[in-house]
Amino acid sequence: MPDTARLAAQLLAVLAGGLLFAAPLAALPGGVEARVKAAASALARGDGIAAEAELDRALEAGAARSDVAAAMGEALIAQGELVRAREWLAPGQFTPASQAYGWRMIGLLERREGNLPAAGKAYDRALALTPNDPQLWVEIGRMRYAGGEHLQAIQAADRALELGPQHPRALEFRAQLLRDAGDPAGALALIGRALDVAPDDAELLAGQAETLGELGRASEMLTVVRRMAELQPRHPWPAYLQAVLAARAGKTDLARSILGRAGDRLDKVPAAMLLAGLLELEAGNASVAADQLEELARLQPGNQRAQLLLARALFDAGEHGRLFARFGAAAARSDAPAYLLELLGRAHEERGERAAAAPLLDRAASSAPRQMVPMAVQATASAPVTAARSLLAAGNSAQARQVAERQLSVRPGSYEALYLAGDVDLAAGQAARALPRYQAASLARFPDSLLLRISLAYEQLGQAGNSRLLVARYLAAMPQSPLAARMAAGQGAFARDWDSARALLENLRRRGVNRDVRLLSDLSLAQLRSGDGAAASESAARAWALQPANPVAVQAYAMALAETGKDAVLARQLLDQARSSGAGNPLLDETAKKLRLR
Repeated sequence: MPDTARLAAQLLAVLAGGLLFAAPLAALPGGVEARVKAAASALARGDGIAAEAELDRALEAGAARSDVAAAMGEALIAQGELVRAREWLAPGQFTPASQAYGWRMIGLLERREGNLPAAGKAYDRALALTPNDPQLWVEIGRMRYAGGEHLQAIQAADRALELGPQHPRALEFRAQLLRDAGDPAGALALIGRALDVAPDDAELLAGQAETLGELGRASEMLTVVRRMAELQPRHPWPAYLQAVLAARAGKTDLARSILGRAGDRLDKVPAAMLLAGLLELEAGNASVAADQLEELARLQPGNQRAQLLLARALFDAGEHGRLFARFGAAAARSDAPAYLLELLGRAHEERGERAAAAPLLDRAASSAPRQMVPMAVQATASAPVTAARSLLAAGNSAQARQVAERQLSVRPGSYEALYLAGDVDLAAGQAARALPRYQAASLARFPDSLLLRISLAYEQLGQAGNSRLLVARYLAAMPQSPLAARMAAGQGAFARDWDSARALLENLRRRGVNRDVRLLSDLSLAQLRSGDGAAASESAARAWALQPANPVAVQAYAMALAETGKDAVLARQLLDQARSSGAGNPLLDETAKKLRLR
């Protein structure tokens, strides 16, 4: 038998949760052994229904309840039948050979029901029996992660891989953690190793496809998605991933059609809900998009992208009252996204409320760095973290620090606690304390918002070079990140590397960011500085058309017109408008000088 095939056979029991080791097969009645093996195979491919049927037949053939209790519990958990699973698992009546398996299933059941202390106790009992079981360490890691012990979860994942270097679930879990930490390339390598052992595993293939998408490798992603569809034609995930590919290629109608063919199988999948709302928005169905995104925003109040898309949908649908009611408080925050400020400002303009629109649009256009305040509270945040963020947002930094430090002492490996403590330090001007906390948090998760904070901490410490290196590495690892591209473009402009800044901003525009006035204005400057006045005029004109009262757009268009000499009269009018808004900077002085020479 080839090595790979032999290893796959050996790991069949591991993939099925240890079923083949649940009882000495030779001791089972005739006919039972075949059913137990068939159940193991079913569990290995994630088919809890088939596994339950085989175990029922094993019972009919003479198996004792204790022979199949652990496996039956897993089969029912796989189906989401947690109440029935508890009936089999809670008595703890397992054969001596299946006790560790049974306690591991009890731990899984408790974790699925959110009872983490009980899950920990069950896993402890399993660990006392089988301390070197990699699958057990995977589940311990998942429990730790669910409980906010993120760095400890990484340790558990590493222990699982140490015990089973080719264990598919251990490789999958560590790959997921690497993706969270902003290393999709490393994750892809681990998933590839897992697929060498289990080439038809649907979960592994889904992870591989998603990771390829994060890396921008669309053709390879499509190949994997097609493979998934062949293996499991009724599984909804291939449809979602195919829709993602179509959307990225700009084929909105095709993407909508693909999601439509999936029926209701993706109705409650957050990623699919977000994509569906975005597609309806791009198709001009703003009211439909608003309804879809409203449901997602309710389910995930901490999902900022969903919130901003909802705001856009409400604006496009003319639902200004709902827009103000839902997002007015968010816009009042000093770190409100510029896009949200622009939407609310334009909504006020459309209602003729220019006095209300002006401060919002001015804030959106401001080039000065806004005050850093704690990230918006997420739905998953613990009560102490929520309280500390509220205190910090209200300016009560002393009490916020007390709560943050207490939370960090209770959960020293928590991403949330580390992030919060870093925010408290950075708000207090203590970048040297904030930086290592942010860096530790990034080992567990590395979203764009954390990239921004680490970069800011570096700059406050006078380490601009480290900031540029960090952003470049992040963008190389996460080429689909709009914020990383914007940051890299800004750093390129600051270093007078206009060609690089232009390339990054033009790429963002091609990817659909064509209504962002600040991006278009920045792009115009980069095009102007790289010697392309015609392109600069086109970008600036687009920004000005979107927001003719926006000082940044006005300045960009004045500069472009002054450079090309196309319309000196309009350029002078725009220059006067920019100056009357309170703007005064060397770029306007340069524009005025060029106009005097014409």
